[in-house]
Amino acid sequence: MESCTNVPRAQEWIIEKLLFLCALISVFTMFAILAMLLFGAISFFQEVSIIEFFTGTKWTPLFKPQHFGILPLLWGTLLVTIIALGVAVPLGLGSAILLSEYAPEQVRKIIKPVLEIMVGIPTVVYGYFALTFVTPILQVVFPETSVFNALSAGIVMGIMITPMVSSLSEDAMLAVPQSLREAAYGLGARKHEVALRVVLPSAFSGVVASIILAMSRAIGETMIVSIAAGSTPKLTLNPLEGIQTMTAYITQISLGEAPFGSLEYRTIFSVGLTLFLIVFAVNLIGHWMARRYWRQY
Repeated sequence: MESCTNVPRAQEWIIEKLLFLCALISVFTMFAILAMLLFGAISFFQEVSIIEFFTGTKWTPLFKPQHFGILPLLWGTLLVTIIALGVAVPLGLGSAILLSEYAPEQVRKIIKPVLEIMVGIPTVVYGYFALTFVTPILQVVFPETSVFNALSAGIVMGIMITPMVSSLSEDAMLAVPQSLREAAYGLGARKHEVALRVVLPSAFSGVVASIILAMSRAIGETMIVSIAAGSTPKLTLNPLEGIQTMTAYITQISLGEAPFGSLEYRTIFSVGLTLFLIVFAVNLIGHWMARRYWRQY
């Protein structure tokens, strides 16, 4: 009898250690990536002033005279991300409210899988969709639109991250107890008032988490901006012009634009470390906001 009870305990011990090992590998991988970026960035900053790097307004490491101001890359990344969120947040929240509050069960079973399928579309397909479909439409509406521009890349990136906002927000809204809805109906509230004034505020932490996750996804997106946004780092408020993001620059250098080990090549570590810290900070803020407004039912 004792041997029989020892077998499940041994299995439980093995499973526990395997799960711990999986978690340890994940943590080790993150620290290994950070160490690699730090090692390359320190080597870069030994030759380039860190003040010039974060305050300079020109980014021309591949041309003479060389300038290493990352602000144009930062602004290009921010501009595309803002456009993407401007598309994804209204569409995502609207579809989440529709699915959780209005749509019948049969409609929900059709729409939600279609939205989730969009997540599996390769980003390179989205990139060529922006370049060959969205950009020509923008050129009809705005004739001054460049072939490579921030607006088309941002719009398509917003479409890409919409299912992420929609799915996670809907899950948060469905977690709101039905009793809150019934109480609001009992006080005479209409359906849209229940959705916008009861359900949405109650699911706020989950909605914020979905938006932050989508924002991190947009900041780190590579193929769409590499194909559709261009490769011209510039500080411009005009989204119809071509720009370059941090991820697009890393892709450009990784394709052999600079000799391995050169100062130009080492810029990818400084840009990559900056990108890592930005995404890390965004996730920390999102985690804090989710905990700040978290409600337990």
